[in-house]
Amino acid sequence: MVSARELDITYVGTGPRVVLVHGSVIGRRTWHRQTELGQHWALNLPNRPGFGASPSLPRGDFEAEAPLIAELLGDGAHLVGHSYGAVIALYAAALRPESVRSLTVSEPGCFRVAASDARVAAQIANGELLYKEASTLGPLDFLRAFRYGVGSARETPEKLEGELLQGVRLLMSERPPWEADPPLSLLRTTAFSKLVVSGGHSLVFEAVCDALADRLQARRTVIAGRGHTIPATGARYNEVLHAFLTEAERLAGSASTGRRAAGASQIPSCQH
Repeated sequence: MVSARELDITYVGTGPRVVLVHGSVIGRRTWHRQTELGQHWALNLPNRPGFGASPSLPRGDFEAEAPLIAELLGDGAHLVGHSYGAVIALYAAALRPESVRSLTVSEPGCFRVAASDARVAAQIANGELLYKEASTLGPLDFLRAFRYGVGSARETPEKLEGELLQGVRLLMSERPPWEADPPLSLLRTTAFSKLVVSGGHSLVFEAVCDALADRLQARRTVIAGRGHTIPATGARYNEVLHAFLTEAERLAGSASTGRRAAGASQIPSCQH
């Protein structure tokens, strides 16, 4: 088993802690445009198991990886996830809700939250077909089909090598995200702020994010311009995330102060 302390983590900046969880194929480079947020926040950028120098699991799996991310929350952190990493973040937040100061997810692949939508159901069917045929496809063809399906804005080179090739191999074997059934009812009852982000490029992801936001009673926004690769919008994504985190931090601080005051009021005064 892999432990959280074995993960390859980069730390950027100072301030309240923010744990950012990347998705499939690309490791923590997903967040390279977010490092400027280190002016205000202490960014924790882990490579998921199998990425970078993080040891591998037998298979990438959102449920198996969630406890690792939950442990990184420490005594309190904001949690941000993109794509497959957003699915992991949903599970991690439910494992340690008392340590979550806010939750932000962008286009998680938990399609079953909106499976009643015919377009979403078709996306699941297409994904299942792709994984069924994975053994007959090379990594390059698999990646092209996958990126086309999710609406990725990343360019795919003619030859895969290094970290990209490793990322595709991990993708081809990981547990498909549409099998996820995150504990949304539990998350809905938590006090921390929640934000669901989509890229405005896919009716499927819009339906999924709408359904997720509704079931979580979360804020909902669209950041267009880079398809599924939302963090790559850079300044726009950073502006939205910074504003949300700032307000969530203020609300979390106010709640903590209120709890301390309530506790203090229950302590009987000393009589002399």
